Amino acid sequence: MSDQSTDLRETVRQRYAASALQVIEGGSGCCGPAPVEVDEVFGSALYAADERDVLPAAAVAASLGCGNPTAVADLREGERVLDLGSGGGIDVLLSARRVGPAGKAYGLDMTEEMLALALANAAKAGATNVEFLRGTIEAVPLSANTIDVVISNCVINLSVDKHAVFAEIFRVLRPGGRIGVSDVVADDTLTAAQRAERGDYVGCIAGALSFAEYRAGLTDAGFTDVEIAPTHAVADGMHSAIVRAAKPSTAVSAGVPAEHTTRP
Repeated sequence: MSDQSTDLRETVRQRYAASALQVIEGGSGCCGPAPVEVDEVFGSALYAADERDVLPAAAVAASLGCGNPTAVADLREGERVLDLGSGGGIDVLLSARRVGPAGKAYGLDMTEEMLALALANAAKAGATNVEFLRGTIEAVPLSANTIDVVISNCVINLSVDKHAVFAEIFRVLRPGGRIGVSDVVADDTLTAAQRAERGDYVGCIAGALSFAEYRAGLTDAGFTDVEIAPTHAVADGMHSAIVRAAKPSTAVSAGVPAEHTTRP
């Protein structure tokens, strides 16, 4: 990894660590902790009220995403779900409710502070079919062919190596598995420099792929049935989008690296 990539990853980590601490240290007064993001394009407002109401206030307050991947992932009873960049745990907890006791929801995050917040939220929610893992989305600490659905909420755009992320998603998914992701995507006409003019990297703008780049990345990783549908604008020429794709039922990931030893 280059020095620039290392610096970008550390900048992202620091930003989300600070967001977690803001929620943790904000306390739980009569109205609960204040959300870390409050607008119509990012944060907990993108979740339905009945979803927010069944979760700990701190899980809702820590939401930083650009969509609601659990609403489009079509989760089913008994499935195993992995949330990349799980933050305070809102999507993991919602997923756990949908897959039920026979299923399991994993959350992966590289930020200790967010993991601590997520564990506290899971305990408050009484969720027993969840597990939070520390690691990066470019090197998922799970075995190959073990996950039914991968979700993520405005995190892949923050990665410094998106090709590695797509390869890891493909590896951990079982044959026939699928992804349901919310992410920021740029118009194909925007150059990398133009995307950077519209917002910084940690703000989920500068690092976003274009529609064509996103589709090509997933296809190159082996995915089929790729769909990228914009939902709302987050900046000029930049969109929150729902991304769906499938791992072919005949595809099996082999050669699991030694570091991927954790099993569901």
